[in-house]
Amino acid sequence: MSVEPQLQELIRKFNDKVENDPKLKTEIGEMNKKVMIDLDSEKYNFHLHDQKIDELVVGEISDPDLTITSDPETISGIINGEIKPMKAFALRKVRIKGNIDDMLRLRHLF
Repeated sequence: MSVEPQLQELIRKFNDKVENDPKLKTEIGEMNKKVMIDLDSEKYNFHLHDQKIDELVVGEISDPDLTITSDPETISGIINGEIKPMKAFALRKVRIKGNIDDMLRLRHLF
């Protein structure tokens, strides 16, 4: 089961939320980050800049600012609200490589 449609919808909701929430827009600020999501069998990336996320792209990128590593089932569970992101992180079902401040600012994606 591919999580690509769920991730696409997540990005759409995030962009809408940033557009309509002045506080979140301020928090995101001038972030310019490349993010890779590595789900072992599936790899995706996107670029956050100008206070929005560009389209989700299938595949790896070199030198991402932030890498989220997990598995499709865990990511799907987070998106569907079946497991909280911090619990998945504490259980090491999600690993993050990069600046923790960036991840905290991007937590609104999940």
